[in-house]
Amino acid sequence: MPEIIERFAPLAGAYDVLLCDVWGVVHNGVAAFAHACEALMRFRAGGGTVILITNAPRPGASVQRILDRLKVPREAYDAITSSGDVTRGIVESRLGERVFHLGPQRDVSIFSGLDVSFAPVENADYVVCSGLFDDTRETPESYGELLTSMRARSLFMVCANPDIVVERGDELVYCAGALADAYGVLGGEVLYCGKPHAPIYEAALGKAAGLRGGDVPPLQRVLAIGDSVRTDLKGAAAFGVDCLFVISGIHADDLGGREAPDLSALNAVFAVAGVVPKAVTRALAW
Repeated sequence: MPEIIERFAPLAGAYDVLLCDVWGVVHNGVAAFAHACEALMRFRAGGGTVILITNAPRPGASVQRILDRLKVPREAYDAITSSGDVTRGIVESRLGERVFHLGPQRDVSIFSGLDVSFAPVENADYVVCSGLFDDTRETPESYGELLTSMRARSLFMVCANPDIVVERGDELVYCAGALADAYGVLGGEVLYCGKPHAPIYEAALGKAAGLRGGDVPPLQRVLAIGDSVRTDLKGAAAFGVDCLFVISGIHADDLGGREAPDLSALNAVFAVAGVVPKAVTRALAW
């Protein structure tokens, strides 16, 4: 069983860089978590670098505007790396091809400034999936026919957000990762742009290196913080960095609630995943 900590401060001195998840750690989609923002600001005040690393399917600049609206202080972080940024890089490399955008209108900023040719699924050369068209009422089961038609044409899918679900207030809503996984089950080819896959970590550490004078920090001095076993914990382990696991996020209900989590259930989750975090905390706080 990893150590359970109530405060981040005793652990902070072992690290120079934080790769901190956003949704579920810094905010819940409705409001910022003041204690988490304070912890990040204190880490930076001590000389640390904070890169927010998020599976949001939109560019980092768009993520920042959302954080401003939720009142996450800009002093809480140095930079943002999003799966939307990684997705844009892939789209830029395929500008001669027609793309079908599977996702809500709010995510079209992924394509802003790019000379993209959009097409319906019947005529597209590949698919960028940023989520469900309407995540307030649809589920992955709503997309069976569409995914089957995509598979029949062997369309390549770029998944702009590997998350399966995310918190929105006290509810969980489905994300692009749920559709991408369903497409993979059908035999479709999928490229995942965010956590737990390496490109987003490489991009984040590249930003950290630029902020810290040009040298990529040693991995043993980098800590990932997140609330998802599938994306944050497994991603950190695969990339070779420690992880502080926050149990008040998307797994809270599975673990007995946010205030009194079931530690045996927590151990079982880690055992099934085959990964163990450096430490566990109920919520990020200094």
